[in-house]
Amino acid sequence: MRMTHSNSSHSELSYSKSLVWFRRDLRDFDHAALYHALKSSQQVFCVFVFDTEILDLLVNKADRRVEFIWESVKVLKVAFQKNGGDLIVKHGIAREIIPQLAAELAVNAVFTNRDYEPSAVNRDHDVAAALAKKDIDFHHFKDQVIFEKDEVLSLSNKPYSVFSPYRNAVLKKLDDFYLKPYPVDTYSQNLAKQSASELISLEAMGFKRTNLSEMRLPTGMNGGAELFKDFENRMLNYKEARNFPAVKGVSYLSVHLRFGTVSIRHLARIAKNMGNAGADSWLNELIWRDFYFQILYHNPQVSLGKSFKADFENLAFTNDERLFKAWCEGMTGYPLVDAAMRQINSTGFMHNRLRMLAASFLVKDLLIDWRWGEQYFAEHLIDYDFSANNGGWQWAASTGCDAQPWFRIFNPITQSEKFDASGKFIRKYVTELSQCSDKEIHAPWLIPPIRQQSIGLVIGKNYPAPIVDHATQRSLALSLYKSCQHNKD
Repeated sequence: MRMTHSNSSHSELSYSKSLVWFRRDLRDFDHAALYHALKSSQQVFCVFVFDTEILDLLVNKADRRVEFIWESVKVLKVAFQKNGGDLIVKHGIAREIIPQLAAELAVNAVFTNRDYEPSAVNRDHDVAAALAKKDIDFHHFKDQVIFEKDEVLSLSNKPYSVFSPYRNAVLKKLDDFYLKPYPVDTYSQNLAKQSASELISLEAMGFKRTNLSEMRLPTGMNGGAELFKDFENRMLNYKEARNFPAVKGVSYLSVHLRFGTVSIRHLARIAKNMGNAGADSWLNELIWRDFYFQILYHNPQVSLGKSFKADFENLAFTNDERLFKAWCEGMTGYPLVDAAMRQINSTGFMHNRLRMLAASFLVKDLLIDWRWGEQYFAEHLIDYDFSANNGGWQWAASTGCDAQPWFRIFNPITQSEKFDASGKFIRKYVTELSQCSDKEIHAPWLIPPIRQQSIGLVIGKNYPAPIVDHATQRSLALSLYKSCQHNKD
């Protein structure tokens, strides 16, 4: 079975017809697989599969991710049609459709970009095997990360499990070679000429429209470009602004990175060349993204719900379902936590600072297994990516690599006073508290009853009293983790 893994030039290859299989790389520029296919083939067909093996697992049929993908596929399809080609779009089981389509089109090779999640790796292995039986080559390339697999190892040739030395090693290695774009346009004349076909509707696949269009989140390649252009002008202030959810401080590009409507090489190149504190801080976040991908690659057990730190595998969480429900609904009585949960429920997005707070609160205040929260985010986040979501939850739960020390527990009130001092973000999502003063809004249960009445707020009636006492839960969490440590010792 010929299955290439390298990113080296395929100039020695020559095919009359090839097929490029798009997955989480929905763009027609700086695209590794598309570039190599066009360069080595006389005719290149392109396909995207709405894979029912993935879609059938989605319980909610009004899923913003599916709509985002659909909109982004539409943009890509139109772009190919403008060049006289097309994007073939299928709905079904990808591991069956790709070998069938390759045979129907009589291609000599299939080109795609690598995916690192175990289920995707298995699927690609099956596809490669099915293609080999038909004597069709399968080539896959690095595209969604800057560095992958064993490209960044320690001096003793081991994978890193602590972020700072990993980042330092990356920055040492990160030169123009790793960030140079793939000049797809140079060979675009090799795109197979096809008559335009209709795009299957969301409804035909059993999905519904969401509130995506009201959210002012632009989709597709042009949406990614528009957001990045806006962020480039703000990148200088990123380091400070990124911590405040009420401020337009972050890039809002996470969903575009997730579905590859932007190029990671392009983003990292701009940040590296800008070279100010804000850009360095953002580049640091892009490196975190790579870090979690390589953690998943070297530690596939985390995809099976295992703690990265084995000592914390069996923490005796109380897992009170009533408390979990209150957290999910944004009804904990802690305003910033509630605002965060209402943000994810109504938009599919949550600000990064709030992801840390909401996760810490679930695990260390409510004493609920981090896997419950990981699953909730997996179902609701529009930018959900297994490696980053798992890494973030294990960080917050102190069970992961380079995690928050187990004895460090966020105080939801001081976090609120520090990162949403004027309560602007809280007021946006927890409208019951809109009449509170900036000082009162962080701990509304302390407002005297007569003042509550005057602002139309009754704690315990139209906004809950805190469902737990932070100080009490903090000491319970500390003893929970400590007992795990003792068992280990």
